[in-house]
Amino acid sequence: MVTTESGLQYKDIKVGQGPSPPIGYQVAANYVAMVPSGQIFDSSLEKGLPYLFRVGSSQVIKGLDEGLLSMKVGGKRRLYIPGSLAFPKGLISAPGRPRVAPSSPVIFDVSLEYIPGLELDLDEE
Repeated sequence: MVTTESGLQYKDIKVGQGPSPPIGYQVAANYVAMVPSGQIFDSSLEKGLPYLFRVGSSQVIKGLDEGLLSMKVGGKRRLYIPGSLAFPKGLISAPGRPRVAPSSPVIFDVSLEYIPGLELDLDEE
């Protein structure tokens, strides 16, 4: 288990072989988000498509940004995100899902699928 300066903890399930995402690049990631009891409150897997967002650009919670920036493509990691890096205002979930209380810790199982455009950039050099 690794603990970062911010308090984020993570454990690599599988270390990827690809590049790490540069800040500001779009990434495609799959995730399963849970409250500490293990109940799932959100999952990209149910939608059937990876979630696309710009990493390091505050488009997702701080703990997810931080956890993904040090991953490599193809990697899978469990993030233990403290309340300070999660949802300061809490999160209302879909019916039948647990609500995330303000500043409560959350757990994300995340896999970095690919970085759209990065493969192209590398080929041109």
